Amino acid sequence: MKDLSPDDRALIAQCEQASLDLLVRNLSPHGILAASRTEAAVARRYTRIFGRDAAICIMAMAGSGVPALEEGAIASVQALADQQAANGQIPKYVDPEGQDADFWYLGCIDATLWWLIAIDHLRGLGRVPGGRWAAGEALAIQWLLAQEHQHFRLLQQNEASDWADIMPRSGFVLYTNALWYEVKRRFGLAHTDATKHHFNHLFNPFQRDLPEYHRARLLRHYARRGRRDPGMYLSFVNLSVVGDEGDVFGNVLAIQSGLADADMASSIVQRIGEAAASEPWPVRVVLHPLSQQHPLWRPYMGRHQQNYLHQYHNGGIWPFVGGFWLMVLAQLGLHDQASAELVKLARANAHDDWRFTEWFHGKTLAPMGMAGQSWNAAAFLMASKAVRDSAPAAARAG
Repeated sequence: MKDLSPDDRALIAQCEQASLDLLVRNLSPHGILAASRTEAAVARRYTRIFGRDAAICIMAMAGSGVPALEEGAIASVQALADQQAANGQIPKYVDPEGQDADFWYLGCIDATLWWLIAIDHLRGLGRVPGGRWAAGEALAIQWLLAQEHQHFRLLQQNEASDWADIMPRSGFVLYTNALWYEVKRRFGLAHTDATKHHFNHLFNPFQRDLPEYHRARLLRHYARRGRRDPGMYLSFVNLSVVGDEGDVFGNVLAIQSGLADADMASSIVQRIGEAAASEPWPVRVVLHPLSQQHPLWRPYMGRHQQNYLHQYHNGGIWPFVGGFWLMVLAQLGLHDQASAELVKLARANAHDDWRFTEWFHGKTLAPMGMAGQSWNAAAFLMASKAVRDSAPAAARAG
């Protein structure tokens, strides 16, 4: 970050400290809450320990050197483990007092994936003994394997059952299977290579080589019909229905986990840039939002007046996803771009006196959702570290 102005450097440092402070404030004795305690947050149950939110926070909290955060990371995993279902599923969220666990309407598949990633992260840092949560881990993996297609080796799911919980993605979903590959890789699960192979054939059906499996060839035919190559992975594939709206988070995770080769990663970054998805702040989570006239539109997408064009999961700006976008830029060696984006991400979190806004309207930039979002703070800390670590040695020395 040697080429940044003193003011930009100061802003980044201020955002790092504000992020640490927010995470400490949002701690409960049982783990990290999704958002700061306000009347609105209590009413909407944001003062819960969410599986996906907490896992992302854990990856910043563990290794932070802040004792309260180090302890809170372990407590967060434990709170979720304590409410694990008998079949192995990790809840969408748990009450910090341990009195409530919620599993969402059509099931929440990604909380279990993120929980496993968080455990592996804690183990990798030496924060917990190797055997802690082993029984719960085995159950969680068994629950996931029960949803894995026995040839594609990809997870299958209902609509609206992951982080984009009022989007119509179903069948084989990009975001979920990028996480599944990450879990399989981290835990040394069987058929990891097959997962990667079929991931790239199903979600990128425009490549030249034909898959061997006849059903994969048929899905590829359906997915390609009447479409041009978007230069990105499809957001989902479900028989003759696919998503080509440009799911930024799923594509970014595919790069981060090593599913995308160098050419595909470059193409994804190029398409996100061409769509100006990180202007003025990173990052809009859909490049081509679904209108109410789109065949994929569902009535539930209007729930809480949220998922209309350029809103919420349908094209809103989510700073925590912006953090993952920055981590990928750093991973790909695009240090100058990542540094510039880090400044923009700090400005997004600083908006309205360091509100750490959940999401912004993709066009009007109106701040929406809850204030004091824990995963905004965590993703910024991870992104800032990734940008620093990606700097050339001379720049770091300077």
